[in-house]
Amino acid sequence: MTEQAPTIGKHIRTTEPDRLAIIAEEFVTQHFDAVRVEMLLADYRVAGLWPALRSAHEIAGALRDQSAAARVFASQRPLYEKLPDGGARALVPITAWCDRLGVLAVDLAEEPSSATLDALTAVGDEIAVALTAADRSTDHYRRTRRRQRLTMAAEMQWDLLPGRALGGRNFLLAGQLEPAYAVNGDHFDWALNDNALTISVLNGDGNGIGATMLTVLAVNAMRNARRSGGTLMEQAELASDAIFSQYGGKNSVATLLLEVDIITGRVSAIDAGSPVALRLRGGAVGLVDLDKQLPLGMFADTRYDIQHFDLEPHDRMVVVSDGVHLAAPGGQQPYGVVALANALRDTRLQPATEAVTSLMRSFDDYHAGDDLLDDAVIVCLDWTGNERPAGAPR
Repeated sequence: MTEQAPTIGKHIRTTEPDRLAIIAEEFVTQHFDAVRVEMLLADYRVAGLWPALRSAHEIAGALRDQSAAARVFASQRPLYEKLPDGGARALVPITAWCDRLGVLAVDLAEEPSSATLDALTAVGDEIAVALTAADRSTDHYRRTRRRQRLTMAAEMQWDLLPGRALGGRNFLLAGQLEPAYAVNGDHFDWALNDNALTISVLNGDGNGIGATMLTVLAVNAMRNARRSGGTLMEQAELASDAIFSQYGGKNSVATLLLEVDIITGRVSAIDAGSPVALRLRGGAVGLVDLDKQLPLGMFADTRYDIQHFDLEPHDRMVVVSDGVHLAAPGGQQPYGVVALANALRDTRLQPATEAVTSLMRSFDDYHAGDDLLDDAVIVCLDWTGNERPAGAPR
């Protein structure tokens, strides 16, 4: 490797998006004297890492197997492991703005120095940003990530998502949908503008494409208002009016709409339906007490009031759809009564990106193998005050 760390940016900016993984392999092989390179991408359920270059790799597979790649994905820290032939495998995160896309695996003839690991980490960062852009123009990486066919409704929902995580100074945010390959009307959205973090969790009426179309309308109406400079109240009211104009009150979208000041922790909220917010403060879990208002689109010209509450440094706020907190598989008491609070406490030492996966895994375990009867959304926000959260960008 040359004295100055090589940069891959100019190479990936001038290649076709479906060749990104190939160009990354060629670049790393040339500049780091690599023996083998693989790009492992997380699937839609964040349950495993899968190779984008070849059909198989010995460290690909379920994250629960706790391979070295799984540990890098969870910790977001590079590492290397010795190989039986005397070489070493360097593993670095592929992550953009805290959205964990996968892991870059690089087999080397000898153990990498700390400078080499740092240089490979920088390459992983550049690949992550390029992957985020490439996804708009190629299906190659989506094919790698999906482990089964999506329903039409799920295809539309995943295309609408803003990502699966977002982070920066003072906060780390993550979300997950289930059933990942057959989700209907449940959804989440977020955006960061001038220290205002807007988060919405939605639950559209109905099933299949009908429920998805309803949610798509709600999300895009709120985005339209937000991108035009509209307040939280204007976002909710425009969405409600747009839904009513199309459905005449026959269908509505239960929504929790939040705007978090990432500097002060002040939260503005509109509770328009069933999503529930819980707060983990220290070791105590409690409901965020909000006055419920009408779901979006239930009546014409519905107007909404904004409520306020404050987060304290190191608070964790989790928002779940009714498919989570009301789920009662096999006649058990609803998951949200006790099990959700217990699972939330168990995540207190994990960053939000890992916590949301653990919470969804606990929710799946509660069903003991039974199929989900309803969509499930979990969104997890860590607010740390003036500290950079674990897992946030360096």
